[in-house]
Amino acid sequence: MTNLVRWEPFRDLVSLREAMDRLFEESFVRPPAEALAPVGPGSLALDMYETDDAVVVKSAIPGVNPDDIDISITGDTLTIKGETKAEEEVKEDNYIRRECHYGSFARTVAIPASVMADQAEAEFENGMLTLTLPKAEEVKPKMIQIKAK
Repeated sequence: MTNLVRWEPFRDLVSLREAMDRLFEESFVRPPAEALAPVGPGSLALDMYETDDAVVVKSAIPGVNPDDIDISITGDTLTIKGETKAEEEVKEDNYIRRECHYGSFARTVAIPASVMADQAEAEFENGMLTLTLPKAEEVKPKMIQIKAK
């Protein structure tokens, strides 16, 4: 036996309208999550991952003197600040292309686990900054031995 379904011509039109409303809302009204943490001039791109013993943060900061970088940890917040300086002065009209950005940069991120800030290590090699933030003892994974009886 075949079931008959009543055809409603405007049912699909309503779903199209809802789809268009959602498209405009996501595009213009509510910015995507990536737009909330901009990475570009004045900001700093970084990678953060977690091991059993530490939280590791890596960031490429080419052309910056390590003495011009400030790193601070306040509670569960990590802040990296610095400044890139132009080496030579060139008149603005002589440029054919200008893509290098000079000036200050900063990035503040939340650290996902409790760390011991006083034991943090920072290394800077070939323009790559690597921070190793040892985890506090209470957040390190612990093995529990099972006793058989």
